[in-house]
Amino acid sequence: MNWGWIGANAGLIWGRVLEHVGLTAPAIVIGFLISIPLGYWASRSTVARSVLLVVGNIVYTIPAIALLVFVPVVLGGAILDPTNLVIALTLYALAIMVRSASDAFASVPRDVAGSARAIGFSPVQRFFSVELPLAGPVLLAGVRVVSVSTVSLASVGALIGIENLGSFFTDAFQRQFLSEAIVGIVAVLLLAAVFDVILNLLGRLLMPWNRGARRSAERPSWMRPSPQGVNL
Repeated sequence: MNWGWIGANAGLIWGRVLEHVGLTAPAIVIGFLISIPLGYWASRSTVARSVLLVVGNIVYTIPAIALLVFVPVVLGGAILDPTNLVIALTLYALAIMVRSASDAFASVPRDVAGSARAIGFSPVQRFFSVELPLAGPVLLAGVRVVSVSTVSLASVGALIGIENLGSFFTDAFQRQFLSEAIVGIVAVLLLAAVFDVILNLLGRLLMPWNRGARRSAERPSWMRPSPQGVNL
């Protein structure tokens, strides 16, 4: 491992990290936001679920390089435009997240939604006040998977000249310089871990009602209260 190269190129490494974040964060956020209405629709319609999941599966089987070439052909843009990579990553994110969102909304107990309807909640109120919060934990689990996948897939953009952490892999291959490849691998892994920690913290902040259930699930069975309130 060439530690001197790392010290001399700290600015370059940090710049590539920021480029990687700029490509992946928008794709994760956009994919998540679009997946919510699509997932809700899929959870309410068997036909919609079947169609959306089939389309998602097809999209996810498309090789990343092929999709990166196909996107600018459809949109008429330059092949080296970073926007193409963001769009491709968003499509991959949707392919995963729509299924998770559908499962999340399907997991909401029907009697709870029915009770909200019975006390006069409008469909919009019921969605934002009841169904979305209850689906939150499953949505969070899905977007955490999407974030790791997106951070990894973004590296492929370097193969067509879009600079990010994946550029360290292509440069290392061309120069036969293993240290640069190791830096790229470690940086991608660390960035994926950072994204996961941030999403977990956001989940704790936005879903405080889920903390007690999470702590209870993590405790041994003998420490959990019985229905009568006696620890068994």
